Amino acid sequence: MRKKIYNIFLLFLLLWINSPYLGKTQSNTCWPSFRGNIQLSGSTKSQIPNNPKLKWTYKIGDIIKSSPIYCDNTIFVGANNGFLYAIGNNGKLKWKFQAESSIESSPLYLHDNVYISSNSGVLYSLKAKSGELNWKYETEGQILGAATWIYTEKKKQKLILVGSYDYYLHAIDSKTGKMAWKYETENFINGTPAMAEKYCVFGGCDGFLHLVSSENGKKHDKIEIGTYIASSPAYENGKIYFGNYDGDFYCIDLMTQKTIWKFNGTGGFVSSPAISEKYIIVGSQDKNLYCFNKKSGNLEWKFGTLKKIDASPVIADNKVVIASKDGRIYILDINTGKKLWSYEIGKSISATPAIIKNTIIVAGEDGNIYYFSIN
Repeated sequence: MRKKIYNIFLLFLLLWINSPYLGKTQSNTCWPSFRGNIQLSGSTKSQIPNNPKLKWTYKIGDIIKSSPIYCDNTIFVGANNGFLYAIGNNGKLKWKFQAESSIESSPLYLHDNVYISSNSGVLYSLKAKSGELNWKYETEGQILGAATWIYTEKKKQKLILVGSYDYYLHAIDSKTGKMAWKYETENFINGTPAMAEKYCVFGGCDGFLHLVSSENGKKHDKIEIGTYIASSPAYENGKIYFGNYDGDFYCIDLMTQKTIWKFNGTGGFVSSPAISEKYIIVGSQDKNLYCFNKKSGNLEWKFGTLKKIDASPVIADNKVVIASKDGRIYILDINTGKKLWSYEIGKSISATPAIIKNTIIVAGEDGNIYYFSIN
């Protein structure tokens, strides 16, 4: 009897470990997507030094707005010249892939494949080792937001999700490149959906926060916000966090669709929030980084930069990493907002940093990739 109970326990443990939804704790060696996981929490347990050193740069030579990712000892990033680059952690190019137009979205790494979208509205699936094309999927509008993924319990599919300026959220089978479903909104979709239990949650230029079934793309509900939602939401424990273009920041209960708290009076939000145990941290176009109390919504601190903050912050243990259009990357103390370190590249940064163990990877609009790590 004891052996039977033990075997059942072991089976559930293995299922839990291999669950496709297990993405809330970010790996120290892989940053596979924009915001690091499918909940878009923007946080990692990686510990970064107070004073990282620049180990190398890689010159692409054209504007980079795409946020880099890192997996399998490789950095993947797109550029305005239409190429997706795969760069080793030694700063050497492994391969590059030519898309049909500029790439502003962040790549997605999933099971040895990389997914990237172009401004011409095409989503590509590539082999991560070689850059060989698996398939491509065309929408009828440009794609600026990063792709993400979800696993469907009923059909046992892994779906790639991407929003387009054709007003649709598209769900594509990761193996075949065929459409599984699509969901129509009333305007452009800029951001990336957050995976919230069995729902995809995202905002759009139609002024609504949409809750959509990940199984079939059917509308569960939509919440009127009243103005553009250009950024991506973040999800944790039944709550959705996001800002709109009018400078209002929300915490909304997923099940009741009621606002738990709201903070207003800032600049517009293009930056997406990062979630820690106590705080919600987000950048604003009024040049400030805001830290809110997660429970109450009270402002804990704010940190000012010289220009807009369109990049999203990343929380690494007890530190916050943020890039600004003032051309600097900053490390702040998460509890006080005190600056611990900064580095100036001299040109605007709108891409979100990627963080792995002891390392910060930054893409600048000067056309360079910057790799910061310990000595």
